[in-house]
Amino acid sequence: MVSRIRYGLVGTGMMGLEHIRNLAITPGAELVAIADPEGRSLDWAAQALGDKADAVTSYPNAAALAVHPGLDAVIVASPNHTHRQAVEPLFDAGLHILCEKPLATTIADARWIAEHAAQHPAVFWTAMEYRYMPPVAALIEAVHTGAIGRLRMLAMREHRFPFLVKVRDWNRFARNSGGTMVEKCCHFFDLMRFIVRSEPVRVYCSGGQDVNHLDERYGGERPDIVDNSYTIVDFADGTRAMLDLCMFADGAEEQEEIVATGDAARLDVSIPGGVLTLSPRVGFGNPKRPKRRTVEVDPVALAAGSHHGSTFYQHQAFARAVRGEGPVEVTAEDGLRAVAIGVAAEISLREHRAVTIAEVLAQPSDA
Repeated sequence: MVSRIRYGLVGTGMMGLEHIRNLAITPGAELVAIADPEGRSLDWAAQALGDKADAVTSYPNAAALAVHPGLDAVIVASPNHTHRQAVEPLFDAGLHILCEKPLATTIADARWIAEHAAQHPAVFWTAMEYRYMPPVAALIEAVHTGAIGRLRMLAMREHRFPFLVKVRDWNRFARNSGGTMVEKCCHFFDLMRFIVRSEPVRVYCSGGQDVNHLDERYGGERPDIVDNSYTIVDFADGTRAMLDLCMFADGAEEQEEIVATGDAARLDVSIPGGVLTLSPRVGFGNPKRPKRRTVEVDPVALAAGSHHGSTFYQHQAFARAVRGEGPVEVTAEDGLRAVAIGVAAEISLREHRAVTIAEVLAQPSDA
């Protein structure tokens, strides 16, 4: 059993820095190696590490980091389109892996990772932080324990700020990010599967690029990433789920909202407010009987990242799995399925038609 976990980190951009801050408050975690081809990203990491920077070895890429002596686990937080290339040497080295979402930008790469993860002797974990936001986790537990009866409808909303600036502007183009419905929305598609506990069969998405990045040019190219959409997902058990995304609504007080409606009650939660509201059915004309409570989040965890404390809680669960004290809660197969919904949504919004998950998963694999 591993007591102290020696970590490597591939990718020291914005999400990589969040992992550095969270490892610093994770009991038993020791960051010993980082990798990034960008000098300024390595400089950001050194600043985040502070007086511990001299004890951390820097490498130019994942392959070089993979052979660092005594390494136990590696976090992959490099740009989306590099994930397959990053995890390949980590598989070969037999390391525990926490790979940021989305698992990959294409079905072929996501399937390749999932197939190799299934044969991997160590832990492979797809980082889906939204599951670990305490208010969202409370909603999930309530739905799964029958608080609303049988779940029939699930609605999610994210109204937020535009995509932030990233190194070499990689996130401005769908060829690098997988497209907004893969890059941003895979979190929500993963939540849908996890909450509904059924498999998606059909996706319809209407969306476009209507406000953001229209005046930007990179090498003469205009960004092609969607900034708003509505997505409907039909599940095999008859449950319907919907995502309402707007990335030019930075003034919204609540950034994320989830509403789960069953045959006995409705349950909703919002982030960052953290208020969980259970509204039982009362019949027409009868007094409403909502029950509200605020789900608190550890202020240290809140301060360590921009995902409402979830990165901290996810790291605790990942560490338990590495130590053999708990299961892998988010598998590579989960990551593949979330990418599949996102790819289906991207096809749907561009071709203006419903797209089945079977059609998406039938896309050919590469070598």
